[in-house]
Amino acid sequence: MKIVNILKQSLIEYPGKISGVIFIAGCNFRCPFCYVPHLVLPERIKELPSIPEKEVFSFLEERRGFLEAVAISGGEPTLNPELPDFIKKIKKMEYAIELETNGSNPEMLKYLIEKKLIDYVCMDIKNDLVFEKYNPVVGGVLTREIFERVKKSIEILLQGKVDYQFRTTLMKEFHKKEDIINICKKIKKAKVYYLQNFENTKGETVSGKTFTPFSEEEIKEIIEEGKKYTNIKARSYL
Repeated sequence: MKIVNILKQSLIEYPGKISGVIFIAGCNFRCPFCYVPHLVLPERIKELPSIPEKEVFSFLEERRGFLEAVAISGGEPTLNPELPDFIKKIKKMEYAIELETNGSNPEMLKYLIEKKLIDYVCMDIKNDLVFEKYNPVVGGVLTREIFERVKKSIEILLQGKVDYQFRTTLMKEFHKKEDIINICKKIKKAKVYYLQNFENTKGETVSGKTFTPFSEEEIKEIIEEGKKYTNIKARSYL
């Protein structure tokens, strides 16, 4: 498990809590719009120095009493079999844990929930849950098996055994209004489903390309229809 960055303070990762963010390199998707290619592409990851766990825990010890939570992001953290033990050490410091995931490892997700190692999950739903629509948004690397695993993770979260949110980043190159409405229909009991518009201010992307955001009016129209089916909201791109 390669830890490559620590964000010392964030007000947006874990709703209602001040959190530190730990970034773990490595991902099994290649989403063209992803703005952290250094955490995704193997050739870029090699260039990054690792942060020793000792340094991570020293930081968290120093921030006890100020930080309330630790968000674990990536990349895709659940690819790492060492993740549960790492989280256990953080939980012993009485931090709440937020996990950000693409949902491709439902076994890990289920284990972390059952062992009460995570308190909040943020899962991306890349597009309507149709293989031919989902695959381009993850860079064409999807297999039928992984796609079924993503859907299983959604089912696990919909059971409500841990607090969570779903989110979709909107780009006209990949999404149409009906795609988002179809997602809303498929996650009817979701606690919250956020739409975040792609922003061109993040710098480079995995694909080296930029993408076209929706207009505010278009998003309002989607939300107006989508809220008939689930708790859908808009927020700024994270």
